[in-house]
Amino acid sequence: MRRPGPAREIPPPLELECLKALWRLGEGNVSLVRQALSASRNLAYTTVMTVLERLVRKGALARRKVGRSFVYTPLLTRETLRRLAVKELVDCYFSGSEAELLAYLTLREPQPDGAPRAPAAEALDTALL
Repeated sequence: MRRPGPAREIPPPLELECLKALWRLGEGNVSLVRQALSASRNLAYTTVMTVLERLVRKGALARRKVGRSFVYTPLLTRETLRRLAVKELVDCYFSGSEAELLAYLTLREPQPDGAPRAPAAEALDTALL
């Protein structure tokens, strides 16, 4: 049996799609979110409602009663989620080193003192000459 790992701060794909829809809408009920998602996915009303409620429990959305339905508003900003995703990426794949990530993104190998070297492709070209 699989043991539960630590809770991820990054929402799974369907929750993320619902968040993106609400970021575009500003706020909306289940029907509006479902309609916004309909271009890429044909989801049942109850599925979207369950995902939105899960995001409320996680603190990513707020909801308020309007008439007979709830209106959902994002509390988690796109910028905050980006920071969490980059932090997770750095922690998992670059041993917590932002310098290693930067070196990877710029195709440079880090030097022992932390200063970047020439791009790997340039180093290869000069070595062949």
